[in-house]
Amino acid sequence: MIRTAIFSGSFNPVHIGHLMLANYIAEYEPVDEIWFVLSPQNPLKQQSGLLADRLRLRMLNLALEDFQAFKSSDIELSMPLPSYTIRTLNTLKEQYPEREFILIIGSDNWLRFYQWKDYQEILSHYSVWVYPRPGYPVSDMKLPQSVRMIDSPVFEISSTDIREAFRQGKNLKAFLPYKVYNFIKENTLYT
Repeated sequence: MIRTAIFSGSFNPVHIGHLMLANYIAEYEPVDEIWFVLSPQNPLKQQSGLLADRLRLRMLNLALEDFQAFKSSDIELSMPLPSYTIRTLNTLKEQYPEREFILIIGSDNWLRFYQWKDYQEILSHYSVWVYPRPGYPVSDMKLPQSVRMIDSPVFEISSTDIREAFRQGKNLKAFLPYKVYNFIKENTLYT
């Protein structure tokens, strides 16, 4: 079985925090690949300023070009809305039976995981790895058997803050992959 971690998000935009977390997981956890699944819209989030899917996918592809174990996936863009993780995982499992899929989520999402559609089915059929987010502590003493905390560093970088910084004309070049930063500037995105 090829162990494939699924890291879903709107990636609006993808930033170095996403890449650092994925890099940490690729190097320190038992996984073969990490697939960044681009979500059209999180049903539990109000997202203002969401760029067109094709622009976010282009930035995601630019960000992942230099990482052999990282792949982008646009599977949710062709699925019915809203995007439900259980639907995505089951579709991936059908299409790639040779892979074991592991869901990666932040501790903020874990604390409201019970609101996810068919969350119990996810817990029954998939492993869930939870990474720490500032302000959202999770006790690993109370986790179901299929869930575990990842002891990754905490990355306090958010796409929301990056979008706001662009609106304010700030230079956050160090917060974004070089190619993504250039793409945003060349296309005057988030201004």
